[in-house]
Amino acid sequence: MADHADPAEHPAYPVGLRLTGRRVVVLGGGQVAQRRLPALVAAGADVTLISPSATPSVEAMAEAGEITWIKRRYQEGDLADTWYALVATTDAAANAAASAEAERSRTWCVRADDAEAATAWTPATGRSEGVTVAVLTGPVGHDPRRSAAVRDAIVEGLRDGSIAAPAQRARAPFVALVGGGPGDPDLITVRGRRLLAEADVVIADRLGPRDLLDELPPHVEVIDAAKIPYGRFMAQEAINNALIEHAKAGKSVVRLKGGDPFVFGRGMEEAQALAAEGIACTVVPGISSSISVPGAAGIPVTHRGVAHEFTVVSGHVAPDDPRSLVDWASLAKLTGTLVILMGVDKIDKIAEALIAHGKSPDTPLALVQEGTTAAQRRVDATLATVAEAVLTHEVRPPAVIVIGDVVAESPTKPAK
Repeated sequence: MADHADPAEHPAYPVGLRLTGRRVVVLGGGQVAQRRLPALVAAGADVTLISPSATPSVEAMAEAGEITWIKRRYQEGDLADTWYALVATTDAAANAAASAEAERSRTWCVRADDAEAATAWTPATGRSEGVTVAVLTGPVGHDPRRSAAVRDAIVEGLRDGSIAAPAQRARAPFVALVGGGPGDPDLITVRGRRLLAEADVVIADRLGPRDLLDELPPHVEVIDAAKIPYGRFMAQEAINNALIEHAKAGKSVVRLKGGDPFVFGRGMEEAQALAAEGIACTVVPGISSSISVPGAAGIPVTHRGVAHEFTVVSGHVAPDDPRSLVDWASLAKLTGTLVILMGVDKIDKIAEALIAHGKSPDTPLALVQEGTTAAQRRVDATLATVAEAVLTHEVRPPAVIVIGDVVAESPTKPAK
């Protein structure tokens, strides 16, 4: 006969619960519930929350129909026909009573207030590349902080390759347009990084996070989009053709772009070219430099009482160029923040146009070069002085230009 006298002497038995469509009861609508409910919902559980109150986030889940909320305290019998229970109220007596009911009905029960009195523990869980890592510590007491630390170390190892995991089963090739973010490799999305790790071919932009390319396995073919042979004005067509060629060869292809694929990144042109050839693609949004680079330099694009809107404009075409699609006269009348991308070499004419249409020459302005990278630097000026500042400080692309009173709100000290 098994010895049940002292459960602390025995390690917990790990198991993965398949809760899809099965009743799960959560008692208490506080911070513990707020942290645990999303994973239960994602697992497909039929979740009932029993609590007289709930945090705004938990309440929003109930309003969205993700969970059923019974607005009262725990009562005997609430755990009937329940597969799994999470007890997390502030009433110790109610927690003990619910735990006793779970024991009688053989329902696995987690106790937020007393792990040693529970029949189940919640592991520290993380996911990477289709692998779920769940960590429990013990047998002498469950230590959530240690579990989380071990989990983080394993997940990070899987992501950076220091822990080798067996390859996934063969899957269908794919094409993904991945936004790499503003430059810092840590600012790519988790999904973007995972797709990079699964790619056979990566076609990368000059402005993409270059450090990520060093992490790719040796078999991955990396193509510098700037070096694809093409004639004048044919660069985009050549990139489109490269995407199509590798996709039709059955390769898993990632088009790694700087910022977000659809913010002045010609991502839609590439998606349309692939669609015309019957090739589906996944678009992975990226952190746009239009908001992240100013933020990294300490500049908020909006600020209470200062700017209630911000406008993002491409500056690659000068205001007096007949190809320009920008209404500079209207932009000059706006009171919010103006963010200009790809405008360093045209900023003199842009400033002249804004001033000519009524913008004050004293309007604060900042140029942030190589934003979010180790080479980041910021130069402050005004519309009247920016042309001289660009020459004096030798500002070069890539740089994001921020125009508006928010520049003066920044606590960051710019270059002099």
